[in-house]
Amino acid sequence: MTTGGTTYLELSEDSGSAHKFYEIVVAGTQVSVRFGRIGEQGQTKVSSFATEEKAQAAAAKKVGEKVRKGYIPAVIGARAKRPVTRRAISSGRSTAKSAPVLWSFDSGAAAFGIFVDERRCWVGNENGDVFTLTPAGVVNGRYRLPDAVKCIVADDFWIYAGCDDGRVYDLSGKVPRAAYDIATDVDIYWLDIHDGILGVSDRQGGITVIDYEEESLWSRRSTGDSGWMVRVDPTGVYHGHSAGVTKYDLDNGNALWQADTGGAVLFGWQEADAVYAGTARSQVRMVTKSGRAEHTYQCDAAVFSCATSPDGRYIFAGDNYSSVYCFDAAGNRLWKLATGCGSAYSMQYHDDKLYLVTTTGALACLDVSEAAIRDAEQGVLPATISVKAPEISAVVPSSTVEVTSDAGSGVIVECVNDGRALRVHVVSSGYKHKWNVQFPKDIRRPGTRYVVDGVSESARGGFYRVRGDIRQLS
Repeated sequence: MTTGGTTYLELSEDSGSAHKFYEIVVAGTQVSVRFGRIGEQGQTKVSSFATEEKAQAAAAKKVGEKVRKGYIPAVIGARAKRPVTRRAISSGRSTAKSAPVLWSFDSGAAAFGIFVDERRCWVGNENGDVFTLTPAGVVNGRYRLPDAVKCIVADDFWIYAGCDDGRVYDLSGKVPRAAYDIATDVDIYWLDIHDGILGVSDRQGGITVIDYEEESLWSRRSTGDSGWMVRVDPTGVYHGHSAGVTKYDLDNGNALWQADTGGAVLFGWQEADAVYAGTARSQVRMVTKSGRAEHTYQCDAAVFSCATSPDGRYIFAGDNYSSVYCFDAAGNRLWKLATGCGSAYSMQYHDDKLYLVTTTGALACLDVSEAAIRDAEQGVLPATISVKAPEISAVVPSSTVEVTSDAGSGVIVECVNDGRALRVHVVSSGYKHKWNVQFPKDIRRPGTRYVVDGVSESARGGFYRVRGDIRQLS
């Protein structure tokens, strides 16, 4: 609504994927614009004009643009901020022998997000901090997101962080870009992305699947509640909840099967042929992707997290008493050791190492080679390196882009209005010009061309995905 020199608008679509406000204030020759997610402070930009008339005209033009995009007059505070569940869970102390921890990094707050590859180890915590470290434990990057980090997931080249502000940020470029907006009525528990398709589990036991243009494909309510586990592959979505694991068809959301896990699912892992569900009943259950429950891995307390080695030889689990376990594929327990740094909320195995993020905020690297475990069981441990974060500035999300006049070897794309929404298509030769490009909505401007480092065709076909940095072409 308009009050004096102030106009306040909101966009809250039926699908819930957009939940934004836009406020513009004219004071003499100055125009202040504030925008962001409903219920939050947002960002503010101030511009000055030569005359009051020009300031009024500029403000009217901006309001008109927003109205054409679907924004409507609203009252500040009438719509509530999205619901958020903080997963504060008690963690006990393990009585097992100590695990061989090579190094441990204190991120500063309880951490759920982790991803590890050959080059970097990622950790995201409840303060909204995301750090990157080398496999040797050297901090080499830091990001600051607007709210707590739910999880960090990889989708081929791309790295994404799910955030309690209801957005998923792409961390693959120089600065974080908002890649997905999630419906405001979804109290997010966990996320997974495959080939640009996003699966979201929520507190109520629901599952929502969103495509690369942030448009909801389908939503379903499971037979249970409190579903943390969600994993996505080319054939379906695997959702763990209080009544077990359900597989849904990726395209239409039809339930394909449900497997009983004997207890509420807290966390899930997937490999090519199976999913692994950690449960509140102190077990990890292995379920084939055809829906057959095959193996049980028995722990001594509720399982917060699990992971496997890529060859399926080892299955790992972390309980709520700061212990970590290893089993063989058949379900035989090989060892149980204490982390020394809290209970593992998430974990990942890579190259004979097990990486944990914990209730204390640690990212810890454990040597789980057979020789190191034998030594640890005899009380022989490596000297753990305590990694300290250097004083480096955090990179924050941005809705602005660098301007360049030289496309160089990059790929040129253009933002166009197709009558329903702003879309991005490739202009450079050698590409399918009618295909859409997955592109951050915050920086789309109709008629504007951009240069990107590269684009890749999605595995399913039908659209392109941006690789690397984005610059506006002047």
